[in-house]
Amino acid sequence: MNSIPPKVQNQIAMLQQVQQQLSTIMQQKMQYELMGKEAKKAQEELNDIAEDATVYVTIGSVMMQQNRDKVASDITEKIDTFELRIKSLERQEKALQAKLEQLQAQVKAALEGGRAPEAQ
Repeated sequence: MNSIPPKVQNQIAMLQQVQQQLSTIMQQKMQYELMGKEAKKAQEELNDIAEDATVYVTIGSVMMQQNRDKVASDITEKIDTFELRIKSLERQEKALQAKLEQLQAQVKAALEGGRAPEAQ
């Protein structure tokens, strides 16, 4: 990297940092999608049982009996929360993807000896 100007070295470091952030965001999004699918499956199972059925939930390392409607309400709330978090992560992902593409273009142009597009 000695022959690479310091400005380009900084851009490359920023590029690597953005790639890492993007990877982290994508992993988080996948985790929330998985938790959302599990919650939806639990909701489906809960809808299939009788209204007066005994329902247990795990709280830490303890299982407790709870009202079916309360459990259904809690699951719906969890699903909504997961969906909101996924949308937020998707917005972050798009913004980072745009920044990544911009930095890639700047680094490529600088390394090819051309004029790098200015950052916005």
